Amino acid sequence: GQEVKEGDLIVVLEAMKMEQPLNAHRSGTVKDLAAKVGGAVVSGAVICDIKD
Repeated sequence: GQEVKEGDLIVVLEAMKMEQPLNAHRSGTVKDLAAKVGGAVVSGAVICDIKD
């Protein structure tokens, strides 16, 4: 439910000891957060939705 602006940091993914920051592609409210802290995600997985 957090409000974000385009460019805000949403999550930091870690793979093979490298960190990859992911930024919001648009402004809005974070909804349907599917990823868990420390959990694994597969390639192409939706981590969250950003709604108006």
